Formats: sequence, structure tokens, C-alpha cells
Amino acid sequence: MEELTLVQRVAIWSLPLIFAVTVHEAAHGWVADRLGDATARRLGRITFNPLPHIDPVGTILVPVLMLSFTGFLIGWAKPVPVVASRLHSPKRDMAIVAAAGPAVNLLMALAWSLVLLLAHSLVHSVHVVAIPLLLMSVAGVFINLVLMAINLLPILPLDGGRIVSGLLPDGSINRLYSRLEPYGIFILIALLITGVVGMVIWPIISVSVAVLPGSDLVLGILPSLFPS
Repeated sequence: MEELTLVQRVAIWSLPLIFAVTVHEAAHGWVADRLGDATARRLGRITFNPLPHIDPVGTILVPVLMLSFTGFLIGWAKPVPVVASRLHSPKRDMAIVAAAGPAVNLLMALAWSLVLLLAHSLVHSVHVVAIPLLLMSVAGVFINLVLMAINLLPILPLDGGRIVSGLLPDGSINRLYSRLEPYGIFILIALLITGVVGMVIWPIISVSVAVLPGSDLVLGILPSLFPS
């Protein structure tokens, strides 16, 4: 397969990224609403419309920089506000709300893998439609698994940190863990720079790809989505 142009890469990566971050945040809001906090619903954040979820840095600037320097897009949406005190069981329910984001990314990766199989079956009959859909489906699988794995890192304010905080018993350890939240972004950046994040998330991504339908297609096509 010929190397993709910049315009082609933008077209292939953009839609899966928008869906991945938008549905991720909408899932947080929907679960919070079901568990007693209607804040996200009142703010119009339980929607698949990407506009209310757009974060100028995470949804626009970072993806553009990532595409320029790495050849693929990754980013995030504006976090959905959740008022823990309004939840039925604040400590437990915050963990459930947090888990909803990575869980829906895994479900979207599964959905994209099924679209991938459909596109592959159409390659010889409707080539002009099937090939772009094939590439976009692989991008969708990859983006959602990357977002799932990163968000599961046990670092506040990531979803994984919220889950750990909800599972830790009340006491000094939980309070100490919660005090690390203001430094979470700096901890994450340090782990990214040192390569620790990669060492942690790639096994998760690899195992997840292996259990999805069409894993051989994902592994075979994915390298072609990056510049050589």
C-alpha cells in the first residue's frame, strides 16, 4: 500500500478520534446521571455531538501536533463535570463513573473491528469505499485502545486514578493518594518522557488487539497508517 498523504491521514484519523473522545466523555455523564448527578445532562454533555465536548488544546492543538510529528492523532475532550456529593454513594459511584470512559472505548474498539471485517469483505466489490473504511476502522481500533489504556493508568485525575481512589479504603492512604492529584499531569508527563507509559500500555493494547475480531488485519494494516 502506498504511503498516505497528510490530507489522507487527517481524513482517516480525525473521525475515529472525535468519536473516541466524545463518546468517552458522554459515557461519564450518562453513568453519573444514572447514579444521581444530573450536572452533565443539564449542561448538554450527554450527547454524541462533538461540539459541547471540544477542548481547544486536547481536541485541536494536541492532535495537530501529534499528526505533524508522529503521523497519527491522539487527544482528549473537555472533561464532563461530576458532583460527587450528588451521587447515591459518592466514593463507589465516582469509581463507576470513571470506569465508564475506558469501558466505552473498549466497546468502540470492538465496534470498529466489526466494521473492519465488513470493509475487508467489500474490498473486491466496492474498492473505492472499502479501502478508506478499512483504514479508518484500524485507526478507530488503535485510538480507542490507546485512550483506554492511558486512562486506566492509576494516576489522578485519570480515570484509573479515580477507580483506585474508589477502591482504596477510607483512611490516611486514600487521603495521601488524593493529595497527589494536583501533580498528576506532571507525573504523567515524566512517565511519558521516560518511556514508562509505553512499557505499561503497549502490553494492554497488544492483548486487547489479540482478542478482538480481525486482529490479524489490524496488525497488518496499522503500520501503513504511519509515515515511513
